[in-house]
Amino acid sequence: MSGRVDGKVAFITGAARGQGRSHAVRLAQEGADIIAIDVCKPVGGSSGIPASTPDDLAETADLVKGLGRRIITAEVDVRDFDSLRAVVDSGVEQLGRLDIIVANAGIGIGGATLDQTDAKDWDAVIDINLSGVWKTVKAGVPHLLSGGRGGSIILTSSVAGLKAHQNIGHYVSAKHGVVGMMRSFAVELGRHRIRVNTVHPTNVNTPMFMNDSTLRLFRPDLENPGPDDLAAVAQQMHVLPVGWVEPVDISNAVLFLASDEARYVTGLPMTVDAGSMLK
Repeated sequence: MSGRVDGKVAFITGAARGQGRSHAVRLAQEGADIIAIDVCKPVGGSSGIPASTPDDLAETADLVKGLGRRIITAEVDVRDFDSLRAVVDSGVEQLGRLDIIVANAGIGIGGATLDQTDAKDWDAVIDINLSGVWKTVKAGVPHLLSGGRGGSIILTSSVAGLKAHQNIGHYVSAKHGVVGMMRSFAVELGRHRIRVNTVHPTNVNTPMFMNDSTLRLFRPDLENPGPDDLAAVAQQMHVLPVGWVEPVDISNAVLFLASDEARYVTGLPMTVDAGSMLK
């Protein structure tokens, strides 16, 4: 039985760890070869989240190779369009095609109200979480068009792309912008049989969520909050009795949108949120 994306090639950003790594592995499990990038160093702003590393990206490569699939990796900042384009061009030359773009790279910085947000933090979040998504798609679309087979583009937004949360206004703004970008790309590329959708995770069990900064943001009432303290508050965000979901839960949604099972699905903001949007 062939895989759900057998013989296809996917370009994935933010692939060194977390959701991006999970997407690379899940698509490889279903037959795709991968072009995987990550910045693998600090990106600016006042995020308390440790940066991904070259070793993280190498581990992603090993996991994909262990599944018998090919993978091209590079350390690239999604703010650098020329480098993005060079990596995609080289990857397509080596792997032969491009069918799927997963614009997943993003950062999280929080803690201040929007009027008190530092300008450097605003610039970092908008440049990576919004402009970086546009540059990713812009770099890959020429190959989808030249292939003449259509394609699937999946943009990572958030439940914060559909509603507001306090003290992360720059993040909310960027993730809302991703939805507008998705709809614009979907309208413009539909005639080429290129589908464009967003995924909207709630809290996900990755370093971007599971870190001291998030713990203190959710539990400012405690001096040294831990995961159990976080869970008690995070669960209140959801209808289902969980505080967060796992990366593979988002990857399964990405796989569906990338596959021919979703061949007529475009312009969809797809939530994987344990019912967060019902609250």
